Amino acid sequence: MNTRRIALIALLFAFLVPVRGFAASPPGWEHKLDNALKQALKKGNAPTRVIVQARAGQEDYVRALLRGKGKINNEHKLIKAFTASVNSKDLQELAENDAVANISIDAVVGSSQDPDLAAENYKVNGNGASVSGKKLRQTLGLTGTSLTGQNVGVAVIDSGIANKAEFSDRIVAFYDFTQGGVAASPTDDYGHGTHVAGLIASDGSTSGGDFKGVAPDARLIGLKVLDENGAGYTSDVIAAVEFATTHKTALGIDVMNLSLGHPIFESAKSDPLVLAVEKAVASGIVVVCSAGNIGKNPVTGKVGYAGITSPGNARSAITVGAVATQATVTRLDDRIPNYSSRGPTWYDAYAKPDVVAPGSNLVSSASSKSKLFTSLPNDHVTDNYTGAKFLRLNGTSMASAVTAGVAALVIRSHRYYNPGTRELTPNTVKAILEYSAIPVKMANGTMYDALTQGTGEVNAAGAIQLAAAVDTTASLGATTLAHHVNPVTRIDRVDLQWAQNIIWGDNIVWGDNIVWGDNIVWADNIVWGDNIIWSDNIVWSEEAEWGDNIVWGENIIWAENIVWSENIIWADNIIWGDCLVGTSSNGVTVWNVVQAPSRTVWGELTAASVGAQSVDPDDTGDIV
Repeated sequence: MNTRRIALIALLFAFLVPVRGFAASPPGWEHKLDNALKQALKKGNAPTRVIVQARAGQEDYVRALLRGKGKINNEHKLIKAFTASVNSKDLQELAENDAVANISIDAVVGSSQDPDLAAENYKVNGNGASVSGKKLRQTLGLTGTSLTGQNVGVAVIDSGIANKAEFSDRIVAFYDFTQGGVAASPTDDYGHGTHVAGLIASDGSTSGGDFKGVAPDARLIGLKVLDENGAGYTSDVIAAVEFATTHKTALGIDVMNLSLGHPIFESAKSDPLVLAVEKAVASGIVVVCSAGNIGKNPVTGKVGYAGITSPGNARSAITVGAVATQATVTRLDDRIPNYSSRGPTWYDAYAKPDVVAPGSNLVSSASSKSKLFTSLPNDHVTDNYTGAKFLRLNGTSMASAVTAGVAALVIRSHRYYNPGTRELTPNTVKAILEYSAIPVKMANGTMYDALTQGTGEVNAAGAIQLAAAVDTTASLGATTLAHHVNPVTRIDRVDLQWAQNIIWGDNIVWGDNIVWGDNIVWADNIVWGDNIIWSDNIVWSEEAEWGDNIVWGENIIWAENIVWSENIIWADNIIWGDCLVGTSSNGVTVWNVVQAPSRTVWGELTAASVGAQSVDPDDTGDIV
């Protein structure tokens, strides 16, 4: 199958698809309901858990309105919303009220992103060799570094964290949002959160260093939102995200990991979970999300696109897909497993994931009495040094955790080498991870497309190096790298070039150099623009055709949202011309540019290989 090349140009998406494309909304009150609620209306008058967003200044009125219609379960002040149980027959009346901005289903979220949330989805059972923490650190380039994430706080929003010895006294706070957000002793009855926390910050003390995490001295803040079956409500996740945002300073939260999600039922502009994530990022928290494990059709096994789950569709979040490392240190045999969700995002066509990271066959900390551990006896791993038991899992959940650990090291690197200067903002951390990533190739040597791998596989060594060089005291327009950084990282005796490009939301910016301008990457007031949209067309080859619906059955129908046809093709190249830093020639804001001494240069923009492609047959089994 021919591989197509893509680029982006500043054209309105309306020119590319019919009115019934991603952005289209039906007239009347129904446009306030997400897709899942529209389906619920067809199923009688059963009470339905919903999240109702009020228009600005109308919160008191909507609160009173809901009290008359049902039970209010929670209030989400940061996004001006309420979780309530409402009869289906009352949804229309609520939606018709001008004080109500939007109504979303309080969807079930899960670490597996699979409807039945069964432990069966997590099995590895010998599909590939186990990846130890030692090999994981080596393939990330973490050899000889003294940076360990000291004093960086990572909030793990998951099924909890077991109070294991490898976390010593670094679980500094724990709150259970399945019980209303009460302070509690660290616990994990499902086991997923413990595995995630181990990948982020295990100190390796119970394994002789074999299963040490990426940032072994990072502080952990456990926020439990998933129950003993790995399931939870979106509203509980929102409550945890808002709690972390509100208590960011008090708890010392720098990074938030969300290795969970639900199908996308509406635009990111109204998705309440996405809105909560955007608030967290605006507060200064780096939010890392799993892309989802919906990369292949469960019936045909074919790889498909647009499987990103919420909140991975949040533009400001760092959304992470998975890589299978084959349990080797070298990057040359790394492949994107079929289960890893591809972009673009539903409704908005955002370019996701942002990066990919090791996610297949990773061994990490285990909660020995948890459901996952007891359900997966074939995936227990006994450490040869201590005899302690660990667990091996697959999924973008694991990849997200690895990236959260790398983000902690990036923050620590900048603090260590630039004491007393302005902190890196989440936008800067995201740009650093994307720019320093190492692109991944298929077995035939062809580059995976940007909707499969983002800019590439996270490169901890390169990201640490780049973070150390960023001078946040530089004046507007000045080059803000304190010294030259060679965009090459040596891993397993091979010099690997960085991606040297950045993907922001629905934009892809390419080039050989980068300017970290004061109003570009680390500014707090960046507006995520919709102005630079997908070029002439999008080709979804036969390998990516899934029929009339995606894995979520009736909830999201392909035909109602976008036209996937062969008359829509990616442009082969584009010339951007002369631009100012941060602004294109027609005044459209862009995220980052390449700057020569006197003008902006975009480099050879035929370099991006994205779109329809042959699917690499290498897959590593079922997933988390």
